[in-house]
Formats: sequence, structure tokens, C-alpha cells
Amino acid sequence: MGDIVDSPLLREQKFVFLDRHDAGRQLGVFIKTLPAIQNPLVFAIPAGGVPIGKEIAVALGVHLSLAIVRKIRIPDSTESGFGAVTWDGQVLINERLSAAIGLSAHEVDVAVGKTRKNVNERIARFTRGKAIPSPAGKTVILTDDGLASGFTMLAAVKSIRTYLPERIIVAVPTASASSAELVSWQVDQLICLNIRSSRMFAVADAYKQWYDLDDHEVLEELAGSP
Repeated sequence: MGDIVDSPLLREQKFVFLDRHDAGRQLGVFIKTLPAIQNPLVFAIPAGGVPIGKEIAVALGVHLSLAIVRKIRIPDSTESGFGAVTWDGQVLINERLSAAIGLSAHEVDVAVGKTRKNVNERIARFTRGKAIPSPAGKTVILTDDGLASGFTMLAAVKSIRTYLPERIIVAVPTASASSAELVSWQVDQLICLNIRSSRMFAVADAYKQWYDLDDHEVLEELAGSP
């Protein structure tokens, strides 16, 4: 289990960040107060993680890369998921949840297929043929705008680990206490400014200004990223 490093001043608080850029800047400043990270490589999960990763990359003076991961949606749901598909085709299924909601093998396969197609489309749209840098021997900092269940981040960690990084750090502005603990077991360190233990957790509750970024906004963010 990796260390969990948070900000006691922001613990259990809501609406502590103005927006994602403010959260990313605060997170970048916080990271720089910790022991220096050797050979850092920042990977952001689109869409919401891109502004966060952009600010962390600026703070550390490194380039921003993408870890394109998509939640596998529960049929007839626009938000809830039961797994995730990563940029390199790996699939992580929440078997307990899948069984609890009674999904058949066929329904799982269909949902995974749709998600894999979406991931490939986003790779083409966001990377435009640019190779993803190798994490081998690097300290990979994975980021998103928050951890609710933590399952999407776990999928990203699983994929990154296959490239043999030196260390894996997850750095996010906000997380539920349960997801922070879950993810920390799979990484070397988890850095999170705002950890909340309430049963009704929403990433959006950490932000005064919150909305879903569309693909055009992600491309604009990437155009101005280091």
C-alpha cells in the first residue's frame, strides 16, 4: 500500500476549488512541497483530468501526456459504469457490480465493444498520431479531476504498470475516502488535497464551477499544454 498524502486543512470540506485549473494549480504547488520527484511524467485522464494535468505539468516543468480511459457504461445509464477500457486495450471489469445488476455475458461484451470503439476514436482525436511517451523507468504521475469509485484510475494504473515505470503516483484534487484507500493499494503514493468520507460523494462537490468538458475544449487545453 502506498502512502496517502492529503491536506488536513481541506479534509471533509466542499467547494474548495474554483474550477479545474485552480485545483490543478493548488495540486501542483502542493506536490512541489513534497520530496522531489525524479524523472516525472504526467499522464492525465480526459476529459476532466486534462486541465488538472496541464497545471501539474506546468508546475513540474514537464510535458503533459494522456492516459485515455473510458468507463464501461451500465446499459441504459449515462453515468454509472461497471468497468473501464484503457488506451492499450486492457479491460477491467467490476465483477461484483456486474453480477449484482444481473448483466449477461453478452451485455458485458456489447458494452466493452462500444467502449473500446470510443477509446480508439478519442485516441485518434486527441493524440493525432503523436506517440505516447514510454513510462519505462519514469515516475508516472496519473491524474484526473477526482476519484469517486476509483475504478477508472485503477484501469489506468493497471495499464501503466505493464510499461515498467520506476514509480506510480496518483495525484488528484479530490477523492472519496474509500476510493483513496482502494487506489493507494495499487500505487506507490496517492496525493489528494481534499478527501471526504461522506457516503454521498460527488467529485463535483469539490468545485464551485463545474461542468463536463467536451472534446473541443479538451483539444483547446491540449493546444496550450506544455
